[in-house]
Amino acid sequence: MRGQVLGVDRTSGDGQISGEDGQRYTFRPGDWSDEKGPAVGLRVDFATEGTRAIRIFRLPEAQAVSTPERRQPPANDRNKYVAAILAFFLGTLGIHRFYLGRNGSGVLMIVISATVVGLIVTGLWSFIDAVRYLIMSDAEFDHRYARTWSA
Repeated sequence: MRGQVLGVDRTSGDGQISGEDGQRYTFRPGDWSDEKGPAVGLRVDFATEGTRAIRIFRLPEAQAVSTPERRQPPANDRNKYVAAILAFFLGTLGIHRFYLGRNGSGVLMIVISATVVGLIVTGLWSFIDAVRYLIMSDAEFDHRYARTWSA
């Protein structure tokens, strides 16, 4: 008889197959005739012994049902031109650093900007950042400032 694997217990290896006759059959790891073992959605051929599936073979065209892939976030959701504009116009406050995820240096720029000398320092710092972003290649910018995603 032919059927499809409905589920497999990861700890014990026991599972269920839905047969073409509409019945459900249980199996144990020893009932498999190949070393790959069961996978949910796999099309199989098997013999029955009551409500148990035995001598289970995977069908040659059988493939496990693919699970839908999760949509991956973009490689980098930050833009170097936006960063350069922020650095040029609001750079003394470190806004471009916050935009790029560099919160520590952004806070440092705000603190330094509290004095007149600090404004000169952060102004020069942000101007250099703006120029650096503009001449940096897209690949290098993506590598340096890509957001790290967790699954």
